[in-house]
Amino acid sequence: MALITITTGIGCEGTAIGKAVADGLKLELYDDQRLQEEAIKLGIPPKALEDLDEKAPGLFSRLWSRKPEIYLDLMESVIYEVARRGEGVIMGHGAQLLLRDFGCALQVRIHASESTRVGNLMDQQALSQEAATKMIHKSDSERRGFLQFAFHKDWDDPTLYDLSINGDKLSAGSAAKLIMEVAQSQEIKECSLTALDAMESRSLSKKIEAALIKNDISLTEIHIEIPQKGVALIHGWTYTEQSRDRLLEVVKEVPGVSEVKSEVVVVPAGY
Repeated sequence: MALITITTGIGCEGTAIGKAVADGLKLELYDDQRLQEEAIKLGIPPKALEDLDEKAPGLFSRLWSRKPEIYLDLMESVIYEVARRGEGVIMGHGAQLLLRDFGCALQVRIHASESTRVGNLMDQQALSQEAATKMIHKSDSERRGFLQFAFHKDWDDPTLYDLSINGDKLSAGSAAKLIMEVAQSQEIKECSLTALDAMESRSLSKKIEAALIKNDISLTEIHIEIPQKGVALIHGWTYTEQSRDRLLEVVKEVPGVSEVKSEVVVVPAGY
């Protein structure tokens, strides 16, 4: 069992490395396309996923027509759903930060100098040096903005990663072999049942949030707890009994929810 997150920038051959690791360890590769498929399985409308990407707040407002906080809830629901399976290779999307408290994932950072990245993009995409440089600067700025907005963290912070790989010195093949060797170490393979249970609870909580969002139910006045497996405890308030009942019905329909406990009170408008 191996759960690996890979954080990288364009031109670092991160996608090729991630695919090689997934193929070598016979794991699922959760790249943008695969994460979108997982999101749709959770009931998130395909239209909302037209551009699931790491963008700064001003950009995903235009792409999603929703608030950035909603985008994060949707993304977290997908990452936790994937991670609760205990294995796979997750590419980007803040997974190294979302999973940092669970101790199960091998957090990998792949970096390279700008000259190496520019050269890779020029070779792979037939770009000019100027175009490749601009693409790297734009992408790095957006990704840094995303992590700063979402987690108040700098993606260059070395404490976020267990393994850092320099693409200037290691080929994609050598980097993949190194990651696979570390991922198969006993320390990484042993993911505690407690950690997996915690991820399952977080996954269910985020699936409930995603279902409420899909049904245009505001999360502002609602708090969700998972006190035990399959049990959803809902705190908060609504303006009408009808809205409360609809809220609870939506939660009951979420896959994985076996029981709903309500501490939702009705507060008439004007009070």
